[in-house]
Amino acid sequence: MKLYGYFRSSASYRVRIGLALKGLGYDSVPVHLTRDGGEQHRDAYARLNPQKLIPVLVDRERAIPQSLAILEYLEERHPEPPLLPATAGERARVRSLALAVACDIHPLNNLRVLAYLTGELGIDEDAKLRWYRHWVAEGLGALEGALASSDETGRFCHGDRPTIADCCLVPQVFNARRFDCPLESYPTVIRIEAACLALPELERALPENQPDAKA
Repeated sequence: MKLYGYFRSSASYRVRIGLALKGLGYDSVPVHLTRDGGEQHRDAYARLNPQKLIPVLVDRERAIPQSLAILEYLEERHPEPPLLPATAGERARVRSLALAVACDIHPLNNLRVLAYLTGELGIDEDAKLRWYRHWVAEGLGALEGALASSDETGRFCHGDRPTIADCCLVPQVFNARRFDCPLESYPTVIRIEAACLALPELERALPENQPDAKA
């Protein structure tokens, strides 16, 4: 397998965590999102993913974009250890937590949105940071409420085994720290993040351990 991604991309980070938890090997193919206008816009990459977004997982002859689609694919192709729980209701809860990050926080704050705010709309850096921190606070506040109020929350987002929800939570907190977002109001989120990062499997997935970070 090959994973096209960028070391600081939270969507790429999600997939790296899933691969790490399942013990799956892969070749990393860096796609620099800002160098020379963004390598994701080059013709060769656009043919691989017309959305010009990362990550993309290539397995045999199939190229799969979108991080949650990739995680679900890995779950079906390599079901052990599972990243989804046993029952339909539990799986729905895990997916809803994952989507709260992947659909409600991340899209408002990803690189192309921030670039549009400062470029096309002429918003200054302070206003951009206020935008970023507002939507992180909205999203993590809701996530904290959902996690703290449920007896299904355990050591991780759901029970005592990491799931797709944790694959999404950890990178979002990483990004929040990059932008100096206050995190004191989310003790459950931070506790779960710490439990995830304590897993030895996640060492390879860390942004600082990616080949393009070291380059």
